[in-house]
Amino acid sequence: MNRKLVTPACEFCQARYSSVFEDLNSGETAYLTENHNCNYYKRGQVVFLEGNFPMGMFCINTGKVKISQAGNEGREQIVRLAKMGDIIGYRALISGDAYTASATAIEDSMICHIPSKVFFELLRRNAGLTQSLMKLLAGDLKDAERKVTHFAQKTVAERLAETLLMLKDYYGQEDGAPPDSFMITREEIARIVGTATETAIRIMADLRKEGIIQISGRRISILNKDALVRIANLYD
Repeated sequence: MNRKLVTPACEFCQARYSSVFEDLNSGETAYLTENHNCNYYKRGQVVFLEGNFPMGMFCINTGKVKISQAGNEGREQIVRLAKMGDIIGYRALISGDAYTASATAIEDSMICHIPSKVFFELLRRNAGLTQSLMKLLAGDLKDAERKVTHFAQKTVAERLAETLLMLKDYYGQEDGAPPDSFMITREEIARIVGTATETAIRIMADLRKEGIIQISGRRISILNKDALVRIANLYD
């Protein structure tokens, strides 16, 4: 069971300043504080399930979450990662559809739930929030189109190298972490890349032998970014 926590005040929440809610005025922020709740999720706990209908949307206060779909033969495909300040579950809420993916904590996380009526009331009150959501949805569509192209045209090694670079940019600046490093399992990397875990492990072992990355438990450090860029066939 999720452990119920004292709901943090949005006025003092650091995650809010990196979220779509950063431009709420004082009255709107107070309204959000009074009308949301927060729960603690252990690593591996499900936040919401594919096929269920949303009752609201979620904002990550601390921790990390993976958004995944069940593929052929029940094989998991990670389609998105989320961290502090990110919102999840909003597309299904806006469209009125069931969730098309599941959300699971990949490390211990504190996640706030904003009921649907509160979310839509904030949209009505604040035009800036609507614009932020439009930009977010447009970015999601761009990412989805890029992934379709990459799966059709790139090799597994190229996709894996690009995934490592994406993880470095997304997670590699966390407080207290060594520069250009992040925590993730080999299985999760394979499910982002869309390959077998054994294949991901083999390619990463080759990268480690070549001095391009360093691996210590779940922590991966990028030692040679330029080499990864070449392998990923990325160009400015």
